[in-house]
Amino acid sequence: MIRFTKIIAAVLVLLALLLIGYAWMLSRKPAPPVPVPQPVARLAPAEATFPVVVATKPLPAGQAIEAGALRVAQLTINPVGAFMTVAEAVGRVPVFDLGTGAPLLENQLVSGLSMRLEAGERAVAVKADEVMGVGNSVRPGDFVDVFFALKADGRDVDRSQSRLLLARKRVLAFGTASVDGMPANGEGRGNQKPQVANQQPARTAVLAVPVEDVNRLALGEANGRLLLALRHPNDTAEPDPTLFAELQTALQPAAGRRPAGALTAMDRALAGLTTQDLAAGGGAGSARRAQPQPGSASRAVLARAAAAPAGHEVEIIRGDRRDTVRY
Repeated sequence: MIRFTKIIAAVLVLLALLLIGYAWMLSRKPAPPVPVPQPVARLAPAEATFPVVVATKPLPAGQAIEAGALRVAQLTINPVGAFMTVAEAVGRVPVFDLGTGAPLLENQLVSGLSMRLEAGERAVAVKADEVMGVGNSVRPGDFVDVFFALKADGRDVDRSQSRLLLARKRVLAFGTASVDGMPANGEGRGNQKPQVANQQPARTAVLAVPVEDVNRLALGEANGRLLLALRHPNDTAEPDPTLFAELQTALQPAAGRRPAGALTAMDRALAGLTTQDLAAGGGAGSARRAQPQPGSASRAVLARAAAAPAGHEVEIIRGDRRDTVRY
C-alpha cells in the first residue's frame, strides 16, 4: 500500500515537472501581434446649395429682362430677396446695371405703384378730402367714377356745369394707404390686404388713368372741383364715347401729316386739351376755328347785338377774350 502511494506521488511529481517545462516553453514564444483596426475614412458632409436665379449676360437698367438672360444656379448662399425660378423675374426692370453671373434680387428691380399699372396707364395724384373721397371710405384697389364741377367764369366756361369726367378708374393709393406690397400676379391676394396706415384724413388720391385722359383730369382739377363716386367692382358699365363729338386737341397736326382723329394716345396727350374745349365739348374747337379774325369779330358781334330783341345775351369776342353781354 505504501509502495503504491509512492508510485502515484512520483507520477504526479513527474507530471508537474512536464507542465512546468511546457509552460516555460510557451513563455519563450513571442506574443502574436495585436491586430490594429484600420481607420475608417469619414466622408465630409455635402454642403447645402440653393436654387438662385442669376444673370447670364449684362442686364442694363431700365430695360425689361428676357427669359434668355437668366438661369437658375445652385449656390451655397441664399441671398435675401433672391428668385428661385426664372418665371418670377421675367419682365421685371433693373434699377441699375447688373453684371453677368450676378444673383437677381428683389431690391435691385423696379417696384412700387409703377408695377400696378397696365400698358398705357399713368398713376396720377389729385387733391383729396373727406367729401371728395366719399367720406374717406375709398380704399386702394377700389374703382371710382370721377365727376367734376365747373363754375362759369365769363371766359373759358360759359355756363356752370357738372358731369362725368372719367369712368371706372382704379384707386392705387388713398392718403397713406396703398396697393403697393400686394402680389402683382394675384398669388396670395386672398390673404393679403392693401397697406393701410392709421386713420388720418387723406390729402391725395392716386388713380390709374389712360395717358390720353391725363389732360382731362389735370384741367378738371385745375379749373373745377373733382368728386369721386365709389362703384361696385363688378359694375363695368362705361359711357359710349361715340355718342358725343370728340374733343379737339390744343395743338393741331401739321398740314399733310396724320389727321387729328387718327392720333395715338401718346400723340393726343402731347397735343393737349384746352379748358374751353373740355367745358364746351367737342364742338368748341370747330367753333373756335370758325371765328373771324380779331379785327372784325367785335364789329360783327356788336352788329348782331344791335339787331337782337330784348331779353337776350350776346357773346363779344376780342382776340382771345370772350365776354357775354346781357340786354
